[in-house]
Amino acid sequence: MSLFEARGLACRRAGRLVFDQLEFALEPGDGLILRGPNGSGKSSLLRLLAGLLRPSAGELRWAGGAFRADDPEHRARLHFVGHLDAGKANLTVRENLAFLAGLLGFAELREAALERFDLVALAELPVRYLSAGQKRRLALARLELAPRPLWLLDEPAVGLDATNRLHLEGLIADHRAAGGLCIVATHGDVSLPDALVLDFGGAAA
Repeated sequence: MSLFEARGLACRRAGRLVFDQLEFALEPGDGLILRGPNGSGKSSLLRLLAGLLRPSAGELRWAGGAFRADDPEHRARLHFVGHLDAGKANLTVRENLAFLAGLLGFAELREAALERFDLVALAELPVRYLSAGQKRRLALARLELAPRPLWLLDEPAVGLDATNRLHLEGLIADHRAAGGLCIVATHGDVSLPDALVLDFGGAAA
């Protein structure tokens, strides 16, 4: 039995069919790459899987049971990193991560969240002073705050240098080795060995 499945998913936005009859089945430790041009439906699928959009048709299943993507239990088992980095500009890097850790039910910030993406030296700097690449590293550091089995990442390597792309790939590899799932929209700048691929084709929709 698959851990996470999509069956016959369809998505409409602004009256247009973005995708239809989309299916996948993932086992613990699997990676899934979403491939296709901008506008082809990759981000829409990730937002649907994160519960930010509702499917027009089809169903999602976790451990054999159907659920709604906006179910609080489903939200509690995923991390979603989208295009927006979502840092609070007037808070420091450490304060941003500590605030999010508190929302996730942790009394203290795990230092690993700062260390993985080389944020220790920036920890006391307000986010408004960060470069685009540093803000992206802060967004990705949220993945270290709490263990959650499903990661949904929308072009996570945008703005990263080569060293931090390797840090990201190592983080994903560790997550998968522990049985986690990772679904990534990418133009090829993130390597997921042995990952499945959903190809959204060459035509934007």
